[in-house]
Amino acid sequence: MKKKEIKDSFGKFLNMFRIKKEERLPALVVLLMMAALNAVAISKYYVSFSKTNQAIWGLFVKKYTVSGFDPITYCVLTEWEPKYEVFRHPLLAYFEYPLYLLNQALTAIFDTNCAQLIVGTILVVLACYTWIFLYRILREIVGLVRADSLVLSFFFFSFGYVMLTLMVPDHFAVSMFMLVTCLYICGKAMQKGRQLKIWQTWLVFIFTAGTTLSNGIKIFLDALFVNGRHFFRLKYFFLGVIAPCLVIWAFATWEFRQYTVPRERASLMKRIKKGKEERAKHFVAFCDTTSLKDSTAIAKAFDRKMKQIIYAKYQADHKQPWHTHKGKPMGKGRFLGWTDETTSRTDALVENVFGEPIQIHKEYLLQDVLRGRPVVVEYKNAINYIVEGIIVVLFVIGLICGIKSRFLQMALSGVAFDAAIHLGLGFGLNEVFIMTGHWIFILPLAIACLFRRSRGMLLVGLRTMVLVMTCFLFAYNITLLTDYFL
Repeated sequence: MKKKEIKDSFGKFLNMFRIKKEERLPALVVLLMMAALNAVAISKYYVSFSKTNQAIWGLFVKKYTVSGFDPITYCVLTEWEPKYEVFRHPLLAYFEYPLYLLNQALTAIFDTNCAQLIVGTILVVLACYTWIFLYRILREIVGLVRADSLVLSFFFFSFGYVMLTLMVPDHFAVSMFMLVTCLYICGKAMQKGRQLKIWQTWLVFIFTAGTTLSNGIKIFLDALFVNGRHFFRLKYFFLGVIAPCLVIWAFATWEFRQYTVPRERASLMKRIKKGKEERAKHFVAFCDTTSLKDSTAIAKAFDRKMKQIIYAKYQADHKQPWHTHKGKPMGKGRFLGWTDETTSRTDALVENVFGEPIQIHKEYLLQDVLRGRPVVVEYKNAINYIVEGIIVVLFVIGLICGIKSRFLQMALSGVAFDAAIHLGLGFGLNEVFIMTGHWIFILPLAIACLFRRSRGMLLVGLRTMVLVMTCFLFAYNITLLTDYFL
């Protein structure tokens, strides 16, 4: 490819981030709203997390409790190391390395750990551009009028876990931004009859799959819809699909051996050492209380005692939420161990897929499933189920209205992949609501197809209904979010 063509493509990419005149005021509203919510979220832990010279992992991971989200990003920005599960997030720590350097500089100047402030700023920026690109999809690709695009884009932002995803230091906000941005880029390419080039596929894949490996599948699905049968041409398929997969898998394997294996080995040795120390303490206590004198008899009696202690601990551990709420995996091993064959799919759909992500449950508010929150929490008020039912009905009708749209088919293919791994294999099913950012944008996209097919009073009625639900959801979810963090 000529240098001029690459330069022009890069210039067009940067130009995509210019905020258009009609987007400025609503984008400012999103910025101010998310800045306020992030300030509230930061305030809950700021006193503890802003201190320096502390035990980083124990401080952040053990103390931070917001649903099931992890504060590993705070750890990485404080003491850089690939601390994420490397086969799920192979490049995420490396993407954050510049932010780590920035935090080191700010810490040296102010003697304060600024990880929360840095992450909060990034989240506000991601929120603005996630809104902008979703608005543009509705306006430019689906073809809605400005008023309807505004209503549906703010309807999307009224969802509880859309706001929450953009308030917590996990990777889901980055994934949501990248997936929405990729849908916009691919949608525009489809409109203009253009194809994704090999270097463009590499670029998008490395950033999305590097953040969360499963997102790479969605990028290839998008590329399949954009390129059509050309996707399977030998040159594109091997250089644009197979090659980046091999590269990122090879890097993840190296990363696992370089960082994860030594860390797991050190953790194992620490547990072994701790076990020996505890056994020695139990032995001393046993010798002080036993009436036996023969050393062989003492050893045999102590072994029986230790077996009882170990079994009692085993039973106690298996009653803890971090075990009972996981569900039974479909097999053993690193990957099959992430599956779940016992958690109810029906309950998960009602309460944790179309429930919690849109309307946060008041009971066990934002508690962690692995720390005590039940896997299934029900609403106490019927109004929540009515709102959920209306949204699901609008979503299904929207899918029917837009089923012939290649763009909606493309967006839906990624959601189908999520449904397969979460509802099929049960990956993360016990806390599937924290994965909301990976798929929830399909709701306004599908409903937008219903808007486009509607006319007259039906369209006015739809606008009014969605606008009322948007106001309700904003009031309901923001009240719960501020209650929890303040």
